[in-house]
Amino acid sequence: MSVARIGGPKSGGADSAVRERIRGLAEQIAAAAGMDVVDVDFVGSGRQRLLRVFLDKPAGITHGDCESVSRQLSAVLDAEEVIPEDISYVLEVSSPGLERRLVKREDFQRFAGQRVRLQLRSAPGRPRRRVTGVLEGWFDDRVRIRQPESGEVWDFAPDEVERANLAPTW
Repeated sequence: MSVARIGGPKSGGADSAVRERIRGLAEQIAAAAGMDVVDVDFVGSGRQRLLRVFLDKPAGITHGDCESVSRQLSAVLDAEEVIPEDISYVLEVSSPGLERRLVKREDFQRFAGQRVRLQLRSAPGRPRRRVTGVLEGWFDDRVRIRQPESGEVWDFAPDEVERANLAPTW
């Protein structure tokens, strides 16, 4: 089974491989405690990086959940030397928050009916743009949103979407 994801790797090559390895380890640790990994960011350049792991579970994430996963993941990353030793990093483990990022097909199905903001990739002749609307879901391998004011419906292929977030109204 392939997993469709929105917003591919932020950089290619070694960083992408490291991020996917971290994601796999974090998913094992989180699953053992009844949690899901929402997203993994490994950002920065040179020798200083920030590693963010976002967790979720039906009852919500607690500070203790974050602390437990952080402690376990840190130990595994060090023991398995996942991150090259010439790179220092800060590990942050948290809940995805109110403006959580939508990454997997399941995210788009779970949060159907909620307000979202999509950052679309630029393409030849089309600058990058943002679209906000109500998430209809994931249909025929496309993300569908509806503009509440006009009722207009837009479909986007996953590779057109650079980033997708919930956009709660205040």
